[in-house]
Amino acid sequence: MEPSLSIPRPNDPRRAQLQRMKLLAVALLLAMFAGFVVSHLMGEHGIWAWVSAFCEAATVGALADWFAVVALFRRPMGLPIPHTAILPRGKERLADGLAVFVRDQFLAPDALMEKLRVFDPASRLGDWLAKPEQARMLAQMTRGWMLQALELLDEAAVRRAIQGFVVDRLRKWNAAATIGDVMALLTTDGRHQKLLDEVLLRLGEWLDQEQVKTRASALIVRYARREWPKLVGTVNWVKPIEEIGDSLADRMARAAIEELQDILTTPEHPIRLDYEVWLQRYITRLRDEPEMAVRVEELKQRAIEHPALQDYVQGLWGEIRDALRNDLAREQSSMAAHVERSMQSLGRALSQDPSLRDALNQHMLQAADKLTARLRTSVTDHIASTMKSWDERHLVEQLELGVGRDLQYIRFNGTLVGGLIGLILHALSIWLSF
Repeated sequence: MEPSLSIPRPNDPRRAQLQRMKLLAVALLLAMFAGFVVSHLMGEHGIWAWVSAFCEAATVGALADWFAVVALFRRPMGLPIPHTAILPRGKERLADGLAVFVRDQFLAPDALMEKLRVFDPASRLGDWLAKPEQARMLAQMTRGWMLQALELLDEAAVRRAIQGFVVDRLRKWNAAATIGDVMALLTTDGRHQKLLDEVLLRLGEWLDQEQVKTRASALIVRYARREWPKLVGTVNWVKPIEEIGDSLADRMARAAIEELQDILTTPEHPIRLDYEVWLQRYITRLRDEPEMAVRVEELKQRAIEHPALQDYVQGLWGEIRDALRNDLAREQSSMAAHVERSMQSLGRALSQDPSLRDALNQHMLQAADKLTARLRTSVTDHIASTMKSWDERHLVEQLELGVGRDLQYIRFNGTLVGGLIGLILHALSIWLSF
C-alpha cells in the first residue's frame, strides 16, 4: 500500500494496520529483553552466552530505532530532548520546501513541456478512447450532460428556430428533381423490380387470408342481392347464395394469386415491361418537363402552407425533445451508443494518423504552456498555506498514518541487525581471547 496524506477517517483501515505493526515491534522488543534476562539467569554459559549476546544487542537496536522513529513525529515519552518531534517542529520549513519542490520539479515550464512531448498525449488519448470501456464511460458522461442541457433550453425560441429552418429549406428544395433522382436510384441494379416483387408477394399473402376472402364473399352477396334480388331468391332454392359467394371469392383469390405468381416468375411479363416503361417515362418527366416541375412545386407550396404541416413543424421540437429525453434516460441509450462509437473511431484515427496526432499534441503543448505560467505561483502558495494551516497534531496524524506502518519495519530490522551484530561481536571476543 502506497503512503498517503489523505485526511484520516475514524474507521480508516490504516489506523488499525499501524497499531498492529507497533504492537508487533513492541512484542519483538519485549521478546529480546526477555531472552536477555533468561540468558543471564541461566548463567551465560554455552549456548546461553550466544543467546545473551544476540538478545542484548537486539534490545539495544530495538530501543535505538524506536527512539529514531518516534522522534520524527513527537518527543519520546514527552521528554524535551533536543532535535526530536522533527516533523511538527519543522512544519513551516517542510511546507515551504514542499511547495518550492513542487513548483520547481513539477511545474518548471521547460521540464513540463519536455515531459509532455515525451508523454505524447495524443497517442495515449487515442489508445484510451479505442478501449470500449473508456469510450463507454465517456458516452455515459455525455448522456448526463445532454439531459441537463435539455432542461435548460428555451422552448419557445427553439420552436421558432426549427420552424424557420424547416420552412426555409422546404421552400428552396427542388422537389421534382429530387423525386426524379430518387426514382432513378431505385432502378439501379433492378431495385425497382425487387420492389415490385415485394409488393406482389405481400399482395398475394393478403389475398390468401381468410378474412379477405370472407369480406370479398360478403361484397359479392350484397351486390347480387341489390342488383338481382329475384335471381338471388330463385338461386337460394337450389343453393344458399352465401355458399356461392364464398366459392366465387375463393376462386377469384386463387386466380389472382396464380396471376401474381406468373408475374413473379416471368422476367419478361407484360405487366413488368409496362411497369418499366411507365417508371422511366415518369422519371424523365420529373427531370425534364417544366410543366411537371411546376405541378410538383405547387403541391409542395400548398403542403408548406397547410395548417397541418405548420402545426407539425411547430410540434416537431416537442417530439424531438421527448425522443431525446426518453432515449437519454435509458442506460442503453442509442445516442450514447453513437457517441461511444464516435469516440472509438476518434481513438482509432489518432492511433493511425500521425499528422492528426502531431496537430493535437501541438495544441495541447500551447495550452499547457499558458496554463503552467498561471499555475506556478498559485499552486506554490496554495500548498504552503494549506500545510501551514494544519495544526501539529493533524499533521503528525496524517504523516504517521501515511508512512508510520512502513517505518515500523525499521524497528524490526534494527532489532534483528542489532542481534546479528551482537553475535558477531561475541564471536570476535571469543576469537580474540584465544
